[in-house]
This record gives sequence, C-alpha cells and structure tokens, in this order.
Amino acid sequence: MSADVSYPIQSRTLDNGLRVVVSPTPGLGVVAVNLWYDIGSRHEEPHRQGFAHLFEHLMFQGSRHVKSGDHFALLQGNGASLNATTSFDRTNYFESGPSGILDLALWLEADRMGFLADTLTQQNFTNQVDVVAQERGQRMDNVPYGTVFEKVLPLVFEADHPYGHLPIGNVQQLREATLDEVSVFHSTYYMPNNAVLSIVGDVTSDDAFARAQTYFGHLPSGEAPKRDVTVTLAPVSPPARIDIIEDVPSPAVWLAARLPADDG
Repeated sequence: MSADVSYPIQSRTLDNGLRVVVSPTPGLGVVAVNLWYDIGSRHEEPHRQGFAHLFEHLMFQGSRHVKSGDHFALLQGNGASLNATTSFDRTNYFESGPSGILDLALWLEADRMGFLADTLTQQNFTNQVDVVAQERGQRMDNVPYGTVFEKVLPLVFEADHPYGHLPIGNVQQLREATLDEVSVFHSTYYMPNNAVLSIVGDVTSDDAFARAQTYFGHLPSGEAPKRDVTVTLAPVSPPARIDIIEDVPSPAVWLAARLPADDG
C-alpha cells in the first residue's frame, strides 16, 4: 500500500504580477521560503556570459535597508539556513528554519528585490567577480575533469546557442562589463512579475498570502523581459567528439544527448 503524499497547494498573483504559491502545514514548527526568478544563463547576452550567476552573489551584498553580510547573519542568528543557486533557466534564493523567521525572510527578500540598486557599487561588483573567478577555479579549472561539461556543451548545442555555455560564466567577459550593464540587468529581471514566491510549512494560507502582500505588494512591476526566440537546431553531425588530454587520475568518457524540448 503506497503512502499518501498529497499536500495542499494554493496560489495567487499579486497586483504587481508576483505569483505566490503556498503549501500550509499549521503546527509543523518550521517554514521555508523560496523565491524563483525567471532568469538563468540562457537569457544572457552572448558577450556577457555569467551575469545570472554573478547576481546570485551580488544579492547577498546588502540592499537599501540591509548591510552587506546581514542577510546571512540575521537569518542564521535566528536558526535558519539559506542559500541560492543558478541554472540555465532560473535563479532561486531560499531560506528555511523555525516558523518565527517567516517575516524576516520575506522582508529580506523583498528589500533586495526592490532596492538592491542602492548597493550596486563598483567595489561590490569587482569583488564579486573575483569571488566568481575563485569559485570557477575551485570547481572547474583546478579540478580533474572539471572543464569537461563546458567543452561538451558546444558539441551538443551550438556555441552561440542559449544552452551552449554554463551558468558559471566567462570571467573575462564579467571583468569587461560595466556597472551600468549590471544595473540594467537587475532592473530588467529582478521584479515581481518575473518571479514566483513559495511559502511552505507552519503557516495558514490566508496568513501567507497576507504576508506576501505586506512585504512585496508595494514593489512596482516592470516591463516583461523580452525572451529569446526558439532556435531550431540541426541534427548533431557525427562524429560530435572531442578528445581532451590532461593530467588526470584515470581515463574518463563523457556522453551527452540532446533531448526534445518540453513543450508543456
């Protein structure tokens, strides 16, 4: 007999376009907040690869009412855990912890959605590009087999295809970018009508929607971002192959396949 894993889900859209999804379990004692932005590496300009991932870092450098580092300090000081991730299709920011953190988590997310521009300084920008460079070195450039995926992608897709590069980005292109370009990127993609907020755990649906309205409802919507036109790819021409000679512990073989698009 299979276990019943059904759970309630309710959703509403605020007047500014923010989609709010709630799964309430009153009395659970814990709560989780997850804010997804419809911006990933596939939306980047070809000459600015890595902007989406860069913002994963910049979003923790403070906002109008929050000092740099306080996003972590305030939440962790109240027993919460938090992080962020970037993929080809989206960037998300999430917090979880005792139910008492809900207001704090929502306030922090709303402040950096609406008022990050106040802290987008050249110093913060330059520092975080350096952090991305270090991250790339630790995860890819200085790790056995670390750059294989990056080299395989252009074979599966084309080099200039939206899925032809990794979210980690191109450090040289980031160093060549200007602060104005960074500001435009934030104002283009970081707005209520380009995001989905989920609230799960020890909260009622009415309370969750009311809190979402309190913290996010005053933020203005913006012009919907222009999306890339679907690119028709020719079949992969065999042999789509690359041989990499490096000083690694043992030989390895990587296989990749291009799957049909999900039209759902």
